[in-house]
Amino acid sequence: MSLETLPLIVRDWIVALFPDVLQWLVHHLLSIAVILTVFGLFFAFTTIAERKLLGRLQNRLGPNRAGLPKLSILPFHLKHKLWGLSQPFADAVKALTKEDVVPDAADKVLHFLAPVVIVAFSLLGFAVLPFGRHLIPVELDAGLLYFFAAGTATELAIFMAGWGSRNKYSLLAAMRALAQLISYELPLILSVVPVVLVVGTLSLPDIAVAQSGWTFGVLPHWHVFTPWGFAGFLIFLVAALAESNRSPFDLPEAESELIAGHLTEYSGFKYALFFMAEYFGLTALSGLGVTIFLGGWQAPFAFLEFIPSYLWFMMKLAGMIVFFIWIRGTLLRLRIDQLTRLSWQFLVPLALLNLANAAFWALTAGWSGPLVFVRWAVSAAIVVVPFLILGRRLSGDRAPRTYRYAS
Repeated sequence: MSLETLPLIVRDWIVALFPDVLQWLVHHLLSIAVILTVFGLFFAFTTIAERKLLGRLQNRLGPNRAGLPKLSILPFHLKHKLWGLSQPFADAVKALTKEDVVPDAADKVLHFLAPVVIVAFSLLGFAVLPFGRHLIPVELDAGLLYFFAAGTATELAIFMAGWGSRNKYSLLAAMRALAQLISYELPLILSVVPVVLVVGTLSLPDIAVAQSGWTFGVLPHWHVFTPWGFAGFLIFLVAALAESNRSPFDLPEAESELIAGHLTEYSGFKYALFFMAEYFGLTALSGLGVTIFLGGWQAPFAFLEFIPSYLWFMMKLAGMIVFFIWIRGTLLRLRIDQLTRLSWQFLVPLALLNLANAAFWALTAGWSGPLVFVRWAVSAAIVVVPFLILGRRLSGDRAPRTYRYAS
């Protein structure tokens, strides 16, 4: 028995305890329970990590007071505050016990359904992600297509929240969310199409397996280490930030403009559900990025393959989450015109060119000798030259904006 197969052995042992007719049901319920437990805890510790990292970036301490509760039945009390690591659980208790306020004019059905729908659809994406060499909850031939179909519905839930709240700020946020969805769904999908073109499958486990091996035993065959893959990964990162409504693309909830937007009329546990859905969606998109561009569960070096594959997946996932937190603490929020212009005038043309770049890469797979260097140079030029030209045109002909009602 090895650590690689230990989760499978435990699962099979539990499933074998039940009658044959119930084993398929228990098998899937176990997968659901493990996903909810692992990524529920991952969500909890991501929030505390984000608050601490943002505190560090802003030269303050961040949450550091919440420790273990004092239990009188114990002969001693643990005085250490655990560096505030129990803060997410204190926040959960607060959210569960706060009053749920619903405006009189609100559409009660939509107001109730919106947080439930957004959490449900943000969790569906985890079903097809290959978390390890043998840890695949549901293996679909068109898993990538399923992932995007499930993820798109989260923006529908934001529109339901904005419309159902009967609040002008919430409705404006809903319209912004739809504009953002239409603008960034296209570059997000176009950024992964080159991978499908080169690998020739929509199956996420097969895409992860296609990135196995190393060049000269050092450089892994991950897609991010190719010119077209690196460009696609950057486009994917920007579009994923926008799809998750994360800074600098958090326009639907812009506190300084829309007083939290679609969240204005939500409180208590419903507000917490929106909060959870944002992190679940970000984690699922990060998992997709790891699978498609960063080798999935593959180890970066051959001599590190003794570490279980699911640990490599989680380490890469944590790295991407930290990167997104760093972006939130560094960049300012865009305006809505800047957001749409960045997508339609920069990301979409660049993603289409990268698609042609991937086709060139696939057609020249047989080149050898000095032609290998020519292949890399041409592929890099196909993305770098348009990047420089489009980047200059993006803001070069724009005069500074004048504000009619502000100085």
